[in-house]
Amino acid sequence: MTNALITFPIKEKFRQELIEQFPQVHFDFSDAIEGAGGKKVTILVTYGSDLTEEILDQLTELKWVMVASAGVDKMPLEKLGERGILVTNVSGIHKTPMAESVLAHILSLNRALPIIQEQQKQKVWEKMKSSELRGSKALILGPGAIGGEIGRLLQAFGVYTIGCSRSGRDHDGMDEDISFANINERLSEADYIISVLPSTQETRWILDSSHFHKMKQSSVFMNFGRGDLVKEQVIVEALQQGEIAHAVLDVFEHEPLPVESVLWELGNCTVSPHVSALSAKYVERALEIFKQNLQVWLTDDGEFKNVIETKRGY
Repeated sequence: MTNALITFPIKEKFRQELIEQFPQVHFDFSDAIEGAGGKKVTILVTYGSDLTEEILDQLTELKWVMVASAGVDKMPLEKLGERGILVTNVSGIHKTPMAESVLAHILSLNRALPIIQEQQKQKVWEKMKSSELRGSKALILGPGAIGGEIGRLLQAFGVYTIGCSRSGRDHDGMDEDISFANINERLSEADYIISVLPSTQETRWILDSSHFHKMKQSSVFMNFGRGDLVKEQVIVEALQQGEIAHAVLDVFEHEPLPVESVLWELGNCTVSPHVSALSAKYVERALEIFKQNLQVWLTDDGEFKNVIETKRGY
């Protein structure tokens, strides 16, 4: 019998569905991986951060790791690759909540909602400046499933979307696509620079102060991917020196964001505590991908979804 250890919390309803749908699998629902070495775990379903090299050494029968998140940067990918262990994730399930979060922040800033809310607290009746999206440009770093959905929604508001990726190939939701090699030529055009890039060797610290120097002073920088895209101090200086108008950050170099960080105090920075992907449907969507892949695993019929190349990290 196949032994599957599930370490991310799921409701009893979903547990029973798995047990009934896959009677040939023994499911162990646990809060931690520790001590699982003697259980001959074949399949591990985890958020990823709890799988260390030391624990991996204990899981001698492990053949497949299903990561219930999109990011796999905190996992021992090199050792997983050496052992030939299949790694899959749930890429794609975040696109709806994350795209809606990005759009919500953009609309909020454009329609001056933070100012309206503050004036209500102060009981102030005063007109304020606001703008609209139509006719603006968005440069989207990482035009995959999430970036493509962001682009699609922005296009509906009349925004011209430019996708920026390693390959520069065409992506859905983009009016135009460029490669990272050409990013400097387009930064000065963008009203919104939106990153949903994962953390890989190729993307880590890919932006620096020279990129912010090229951005429009009226532009909004948004990071919804990973905190190691750019050093926090670079963003702070860009905001303090007026190189950009605003930053919306959902991910940070250090999380939780330290209380002494200047970002908390800057009026032109929105601090979001890594919540853009949260949704009441998250677990349900993640388990649907797991079920599809588990069916392939058991029948050896079909192709696995969202297979991670351990050398590349995505």
